[in-house]
Amino acid sequence: MQLDLKEIFTVGMVLFAVIDIVGSIPIIVDLRKKHGQIESEKASLVAGIIMLVFLFIGEGFLKIVGIDVHSFAVAGSFVLFFLALEMILGIRIYRDEEASSASIVPIAFPLIAGAGTMTTLLSLRSQFHTINIVISIILNIIIVYVVLKSSAKIEKLLGQNGLGIIRKTFGIVLLAIAVKLFAANVKGLFV
Repeated sequence: MQLDLKEIFTVGMVLFAVIDIVGSIPIIVDLRKKHGQIESEKASLVAGIIMLVFLFIGEGFLKIVGIDVHSFAVAGSFVLFFLALEMILGIRIYRDEEASSASIVPIAFPLIAGAGTMTTLLSLRSQFHTINIVISIILNIIIVYVVLKSSAKIEKLLGQNGLGIIRKTFGIVLLAIAVKLFAANVKGLFV
């Protein structure tokens, strides 16, 4: 076990950027209007469980289907790249179907623990110690819970412009992470 505050901070920031819970506040507010009360505890807990399970069995699952971690990480860098483009340019590349309930689907999955988060977790696992990733997941789930619980207040406080600035800033950070992830893992494809 190697606890490293720098790793926890780095992984935490990567997950925070990928989950983009602050940038998702307009979606959360809209879902609250459509479906009534959102169960913040349930959504946060389910998202955390999904992320932790995938962190531990995701690599084994990949081996079963014959994919190595470097290939998955390179593919993940492309997913992160497109997520970053969505955040920076304010466009939607991936469109999801309309949900019928709000707490588990689409908030816990795929909004919080979606494809981008899963890809990121496995990619991070190839570069960071597992204990630091677990701690970062827990810290992010706490942040997710707080944001879900107080999404209406945060929306009023930041306004649309403030949310847009935060989303674009984290988009640029995510774009840089995608490039770094690609560069670190592309060599492993040819070994």
